[in-house]
Amino acid sequence: MATSELDRVTMIVLRYLRRPFLVIVLVYAVAITGMALIPGQDADGNPEHMSLFHAFYFFTYTATTTGFGEIPNEFTDEQRLWAIFCLYTGVVAWFYAIGSTVRLFQNPHFAQAVTQRAFARTVRRISEPFFLICGFGDTGSLLARGLSDHRLGAVVIDSDPERIRALGLRDYSIRMPGLCADASVPKHLVDAGVRERNCKAVVVLTGSEDLNLKIAIMANFLNPGIRVICRSTSPRHEEHLRELEGVAVIDPFELFGQLLGLAITNPSLHNLNGWLVRARGVQLGVPLDAPTGDWIICGYGRMGRWLHTHMAEQGVRAIVIDPNLDEHDRPERAIRKYASRSTLKEAGIEHAAGIVACMDSDSDNLRILLSARALNPGAFALARQNDHENQLAFDATRADVILQSSLTTARRILKLLISPLIQTMIDHLRSEGQEQTELVVRRLQSAIGNQAQHLWRVNLCLEEAMAATELLSSGGSLALGDLIRDPHALSSSLSCVPLIIERAGKHIVLPTNAETVQIGDELVFCGTERSERFLMATLNNPYTLHYVVTGTDPPRGYILGWLAKAKP
Repeated sequence: MATSELDRVTMIVLRYLRRPFLVIVLVYAVAITGMALIPGQDADGNPEHMSLFHAFYFFTYTATTTGFGEIPNEFTDEQRLWAIFCLYTGVVAWFYAIGSTVRLFQNPHFAQAVTQRAFARTVRRISEPFFLICGFGDTGSLLARGLSDHRLGAVVIDSDPERIRALGLRDYSIRMPGLCADASVPKHLVDAGVRERNCKAVVVLTGSEDLNLKIAIMANFLNPGIRVICRSTSPRHEEHLRELEGVAVIDPFELFGQLLGLAITNPSLHNLNGWLVRARGVQLGVPLDAPTGDWIICGYGRMGRWLHTHMAEQGVRAIVIDPNLDEHDRPERAIRKYASRSTLKEAGIEHAAGIVACMDSDSDNLRILLSARALNPGAFALARQNDHENQLAFDATRADVILQSSLTTARRILKLLISPLIQTMIDHLRSEGQEQTELVVRRLQSAIGNQAQHLWRVNLCLEEAMAATELLSSGGSLALGDLIRDPHALSSSLSCVPLIIERAGKHIVLPTNAETVQIGDELVFCGTERSERFLMATLNNPYTLHYVVTGTDPPRGYILGWLAKAKP
């Protein structure tokens, strides 16, 4: 727990309640002392003084408006006069104390200090691995949803209180605590668990490039060994971020260019990549048919530049339309005008293979799509969506591809968090060609079919695969085909495919069932959630592992073992 927050809570409480507390103590001390000094009389009329305890008891129950009468004996007129004075004084003191308490709870600094202290305690009670998300905008929200679908926890920091309140209303499958604070402040990062051993990565997704750079630097200093993933679209900030050790930079506009180039050159791999990250509307084995003719790019900003660069690398000719083109930095084929209907005709929209609407305004992109559809309904339409709330409007355009910055970034980061080896496999398949990709697609279709796909990783260590590790340590051998065998039907395999193995810094892409595993291997599987549960049971239960490897179920327990030995 952060000592500074505990000190802040204590100081604010003392500041607001010290004076009311002293007033109540003084009023009660004077009242009790006076009541004990004023002489009373017993039932026989003899003089008697009330004890301090009886005086305290009398003023205690009268403060709660409970009438128990005059005890231990009836009061004299002097005692009643003193009691009247003290009761009115006590009421004023209590009203003053209650008002001060109400003002204390209304104080924003007190509420923030209590919230931060409770948040820090909650984070330190997390025992499972989690990720720290700095920024809960569209990208952060989509990433948290993806982590929840994979039953991975996260801690969120955002400076907008509305976003933190929205976090509490999400129906995540796992609890994700959030804090409304500036993530660039080191103590807030510490409270969020950046130094905790089970904090696996820090994801920086705020809307400010300068703030993202500052958070990445702070996290790198607070925990030099932690992994940092940062979104950036500024070349200057990207250069500074790449100088930091262990920081991965995600540029959504560069991703757009890569994905479009992949859709043109290797549509099967583009389809597989989208299917692995559960892209909406993507069916395995049904790739996009992106044409390779002349294209029109409306907008030459950060996204337009990347798209034009990757198209040029693939040999696709493109003409750019942008009213703000720089005379010294403009492509060879360009029109310096607004993307109106007449400008699209000038660019040759009637015969174009495809059009890209990548302006900074969603209304401009929607207008360009409407004009393009009217002039060339068969053109391949690719649109940039800037605001996640405009999803319904873009769906109505029936564009072939909708590039949403937050969604694309969240999918890439989710893939890196689940297992960075997936991207290694994608890069390997890109270099191998489309034939190898189609082979992977056929294996996945045969194993999973129409079931919902699920990615997971397994590290062959004692903590994650106890039975398999003990078998390998004792000199045994274990093949992938044995691991993925269905314990309920030994003649068949589980609905999963091993995609890649990382062993001592080397990668085995698409290993066969005959491939033997070793201690320390990291394996990535794609299958169903049911197959993951059965696979983890095989890896950690020695009886299940023995059964799938040998086909025999050994006796369990002393008596069954003795009977098995005694049997002729």
